[in-house]
Amino acid sequence: MSTPDDHTSFTQSKAAVRPVTVDQYEVEGAWVVVAAGELDMDTVPTLQEALEGGAASHPSVILDAGAVTFADSTALTALLRMHQTTVFRIAAPSPNLLHLIQITGADRILTVRPTVDEARTA
Repeated sequence: MSTPDDHTSFTQSKAAVRPVTVDQYEVEGAWVVVAAGELDMDTVPTLQEALEGGAASHPSVILDAGAVTFADSTALTALLRMHQTTVFRIAAPSPNLLHLIQITGADRILTVRPTVDEARTA
């Protein structure tokens, strides 16, 4: 039988198995956020915090998404919100993320470029 404590342990274990890492840096006035790992409802808040922090202090934000191994609708929603908030571009999306962007039609809204340099100058 499952107890509330069992559920909490499962959620924590689940997040520990599928972490996301986020690195950040500035390049010529743009804030670059590098995400690696799985982006889902457990991990998107970490990414969102980095993106929003960059938007608060820089005129544009770039997500370097080449190492994103999975992205769900929570991640897509966060990316679309960033697009509404600031000048936002996605660089080098992984095949999984690119597929999600294309299959949902978000490629007509989001700016996607093959490299950080191209995203910065787009």
